[in-house]
Amino acid sequence: MEGYWCYWHGARAYSGVAIHVSKAFAPERPAFSHPSFDFETRIATVDVATPVGEVTVASVYVPNGGKDFPAKMQFLEAMDAFAVSYQESGRLLAMLGDMNVARTERDVHPKERKPRAIGQLPEERALIERILSRGLVDLGRALDPDNDGLFTWWAPWRNMRQRNIGWRLDHVFASGALAARATECPVRAEIGTSDHAPVVASFT
Repeated sequence: MEGYWCYWHGARAYSGVAIHVSKAFAPERPAFSHPSFDFETRIATVDVATPVGEVTVASVYVPNGGKDFPAKMQFLEAMDAFAVSYQESGRLLAMLGDMNVARTERDVHPKERKPRAIGQLPEERALIERILSRGLVDLGRALDPDNDGLFTWWAPWRNMRQRNIGWRLDHVFASGALAARATECPVRAEIGTSDHAPVVASFT
């Protein structure tokens, strides 16, 4: 992509993540990497300078869990340990991407709520809450607290997207000091052809 430092972390399988950093924001190519718990090319990180200090941005694609639910839970546990390491060191962190968990009942359209559906299970939601308890803020909900139609994924059948019958699976979790500078975090449902929509956080 012209004007960006690009890092593509993927393989032949369907999973993979990418990070693009504007060259206007970072004149020199930043160091891209991925944590030790990365598997199936599901997380990549980069350190960038911001007005509140250096921030590690992690692009994340949590396993769906349908084929291997224990692997999904293991990945979420590792994400929690990752968040703890930043909280304890005082470093700033932003984790964003497809977390494959609808955080609360409100994050699923009433017609799609299924108590035993993967992505809505209590143990998954508890892990997401634990991750957030490590000094992180769910920007989507923090900046749009009263929106009952704040969904980012729609099943690709029966015009679910057009009727906004969906789930909120894509999130931006940011350390408090960074979250305090967030101005908006809308779901751009009108963009793209994927069954997911972009979630775009803006900061001052």
